[in-house]
Amino acid sequence: MAKRLTRQQVPAEETWNLDDLFASTEAWEAELASLEAAAAGVTAFKGKLGDGPAALLACLEAAEALEIKATRIATFARLKIAGDGTCPANQAAAGRVGALLARLGAESSFVKSEILELPEGAINRYLEEEPGLAPFRRKLEEILELRPHRLTPDAETAVAALGEVLNAPYTIYSRAKSSDMEFEPFVDPEGRQVPNSFALYESWYEQSPQAAVRRAAYASFVRGLERYQNTFAATFAAEIAKNVTLARLRRYPSATHMLLHPQQVPPETYERVLDIIQEELAPVMRRYANLRRRELGLDKLYYCDIKAPLDPDYKPGCTFEEAAALIGEALAVLGPEYGQILKAAFECRWIDRADNVGKSTGAFCSTAYGVHSYILVTWTETMRSAFTLAHELGHAGHFMIAGRYQRHANVRPSMFFTEAPSTMNEIILGNHILAGSDDPRIRRWVIMQLLGTFHHNFVTHLLEGELQRRIYAMAEAGLPITAKVLSETKGDLLAAFWGDAVEIDDGARLTWMRQPHYYMGLYPYTYAAGLAAAVAVYQRIQREGQPAVENWLRALKAGGTLKPMELMRVAGVDMTGPDPIREAVLLVGTLVDELESSFGAAT
Repeated sequence: MAKRLTRQQVPAEETWNLDDLFASTEAWEAELASLEAAAAGVTAFKGKLGDGPAALLACLEAAEALEIKATRIATFARLKIAGDGTCPANQAAAGRVGALLARLGAESSFVKSEILELPEGAINRYLEEEPGLAPFRRKLEEILELRPHRLTPDAETAVAALGEVLNAPYTIYSRAKSSDMEFEPFVDPEGRQVPNSFALYESWYEQSPQAAVRRAAYASFVRGLERYQNTFAATFAAEIAKNVTLARLRRYPSATHMLLHPQQVPPETYERVLDIIQEELAPVMRRYANLRRRELGLDKLYYCDIKAPLDPDYKPGCTFEEAAALIGEALAVLGPEYGQILKAAFECRWIDRADNVGKSTGAFCSTAYGVHSYILVTWTETMRSAFTLAHELGHAGHFMIAGRYQRHANVRPSMFFTEAPSTMNEIILGNHILAGSDDPRIRRWVIMQLLGTFHHNFVTHLLEGELQRRIYAMAEAGLPITAKVLSETKGDLLAAFWGDAVEIDDGARLTWMRQPHYYMGLYPYTYAAGLAAAVAVYQRIQREGQPAVENWLRALKAGGTLKPMELMRVAGVDMTGPDPIREAVLLVGTLVDELESSFGAAT
């Protein structure tokens, strides 16, 4: 494999066009300088929110305008550093934005404090007297729900001022991962030295059909992780300690309760997702792992073998252009408005698909209100990349549509709903390919892609959620969180899930180092919740056709105007009980059944 390119060497067409955010760094600098004046438009209302509904409305509108401006500025800086985290200028810009936003957050923290200090019933009276406050109803209700957990106004200002410090664990993790971590080259079966990196391992080597390549790359990758395990453990522990401390200060029963509060999800729902999937999916995935071991001809299936292709001689490639056409065809079911968003994403360089030194690993979608979405992937010319891209386009389609129908205050739904639109696209894409061919080999291959989606969301991310549940419980019991504790705990939960179907080695125990989701609240488990909801919606579309599609689009357009359970009811799904979760697990079982039959017939 050729030496990785620097960001400057990457063809422009493979990168995103940030000119839609700011035409130049100078334009960004000018907008950054204007934040002070915008902030003054908010702070002018300090001490005045008790004057009446007109003052509250003016303050909320000024705060919303400030947030839109600040988000656009921050998005530009974050996307620059995601494209090249090694660039000192990008690092400096991200640091400047972080510091300024923390200061502005402290200065505007009075808004929540003064709203919470208003007499009981005042907000309801304001809403009745001032129709202009109607779009802010949900925001105001959410603030009032914080009343039992508020600090004094001075303490709230202090916490807001520490925003940059409180975000430091994620910043340190991301910076170390993109800029500092180095992995030794490994020797391939032809005796050549091959470079290794986070992106190369996770995008290429982990899915190599050659066991010798997978295992040599894995050994190099694990050695690289081991060198940073104590630093990353301290960073992880700082994130946990931060949330445990804040939860106690705010009088929550636990950090879990605090982190679920903004998701508007009851603890029993969170527990149900984690418990049911681990208990009921584990036997199915062990069957799948045993099938892998047999078909790969291995005595033991190591953790590095879990993503190896089962039919390596059949590996249909997929160019970026082919993916654009295929995804467009598959998602046409979601209507012309959605299709126009997809068309613009491909044609107007919303997507950064290059592989370069310093680029952020994995994939994400970032949407600045009033502009458009930006998507980061590392394109590998495979259909797996097409499924990943369809996933991120699900986020783009969701937030672009919500942004068209909702003002900024109402555009973002609960994190509990966020992964449903993205995983929905993967399901639609897979079934679209299945419907277009009666070739048994193609069908088998597509099923493996769908199982890749379920593995990613129902296993990888769900077990991240389980690790969070265990580690937060340990921290709240006063136990120190160290690299040893994290690795042992991760190893225990992997062993419990996979049984004797997968060999859990030291590298598997270090997988807590591989994902940034631990620094995003209780995000990991929501992937599983979103996938369960998406399966239920897709099955409704199969049964009911266009009416179910319209319900789904109504849920996307609603943005954050409804709580997550209400939003899912709009889409026709009841996530308050276990049924959607169990039905999704059953679907995985039928896919594994068909795969077992396919390979049985093939041999």
